[in-house]
Amino acid sequence: MQNSLKERGVRLTRQRRILLDLLDRSGRHLNAEALYQMAIKEDPKLNRVTVYRTLKLLKKGGLVDELDLLHFEGDQHYYESRLKQEHAHLICLRCGKIEEFFGEPLQSMRKQVESSFGFKIIVARTELGGYCPDCQPQIAREAAEKTQQQPS
Repeated sequence: MQNSLKERGVRLTRQRRILLDLLDRSGRHLNAEALYQMAIKEDPKLNRVTVYRTLKLLKKGGLVDELDLLHFEGDQHYYESRLKQEHAHLICLRCGKIEEFFGEPLQSMRKQVESSFGFKIIVARTELGGYCPDCQPQIAREAAEKTQQQPS
């Protein structure tokens, strides 16, 4: 990712390097505030404005994707490196757990859309909302309780 930045003529400052490293190694989908909180542990002089400006720069340069993840947490946006293999995000609508899905079905869907519509896809983001295996039993219990409470 850092080489991609240099190739685009963007100076790689120490603070930008910290943010890029955190995005690459965190293994999580980070919002700007979480990224800022992690970054100030490495450089207490770093400020929020720098984090927001850097994210904007990286997004504009095509190096990170900004995701809304089905707006599970309102208008919150999350960031991840675009250098990952194309994937879908599975979001649990109850607990907010996020899983990533990589696989042939995504490539098949892309090819089908391109073939059917003559549309050349450059980037694809797929988000699926549902309930994770941990939340499904609770959802079923809540539905059963709701059914029992309804008057006959």
